[in-house]
Amino acid sequence: MVPVRSRTPLLLVCGLVLIAATGCGGGSAALMGREGSRPSLAAVAPQASLDPAPFNAVLQNVVDGRGLVDYAALQRDPAQLDRYIKALGALAPERFASWSEVEQIALLINAYNAFTLRSIIDHDPIRPSIKAIPGVWKFRRHQLMGRSLTLDAIEHEILRKDYNEPRIHAALVCAAISCPPLRREAFTGPALDRQLEDQTTRWLASPVGLTIDRAAGTVRISSIFQWFAEDWQRADPTAAAVPGHQKQSAVLRFIARHRPAEERALILGGDYRFSYLPYNWDLNRQSP
Repeated sequence: MVPVRSRTPLLLVCGLVLIAATGCGGGSAALMGREGSRPSLAAVAPQASLDPAPFNAVLQNVVDGRGLVDYAALQRDPAQLDRYIKALGALAPERFASWSEVEQIALLINAYNAFTLRSIIDHDPIRPSIKAIPGVWKFRRHQLMGRSLTLDAIEHEILRKDYNEPRIHAALVCAAISCPPLRREAFTGPALDRQLEDQTTRWLASPVGLTIDRAAGTVRISSIFQWFAEDWQRADPTAAAVPGHQKQSAVLRFIARHRPAEERALILGGDYRFSYLPYNWDLNRQSP
């Protein structure tokens, strides 16, 4: 969820799936065994998805309607979270590789969010900001499919690199006030499109996603759209230009699609001063 200054070495994701004679040169898409990269797995029938029930229980128990988290309660009773994290570590790469793309994306989002929650409650007292945890994105490691991966590796080397789905940025939660709201249910393959649409709509309806001041003639959007602008450009490479804001056209058209008609017309008209919102890194915790 933080901007990438240096990509996590590809060696971190090598071996997520055993690949005979291909090594790591084919990129992390091959490592994850996605369609077309593993002929030996292409004909394998999809295996059962990972049961999200333990993670659902966590989210329903400690996340409120605003997406804020009762970290103290989770710290007192992390059993369900740890049960789910244990299952993530034990998940067979071949099982993951048999799933559809939406199932894979859902699992990786859930893993990222679960590991983030665990990172926060591992500190007593709980830190006021995730940024106060040294190495939380780049060095702290988590077990996923038998591999030791950082949060940055999951986000930047797998999710962003292998899947052309910018809506993940409305679902990956970095435990900060300015993050999109943490959802009170786990993501699943069958519901992923609906869930990502709902996440995006909720995020852009909040002041951490988008603010429009008609009187001042300004439109301000989350800094996430600046950090990861290339993801929206890749998803919509032929986006029609928004007058006066050509470089941001793919992002602005994405935002406009998720706003009411009146705001959509304003955003696409381009007659405003454009900027990015400051990012509040205070912990997304519920008030005591």
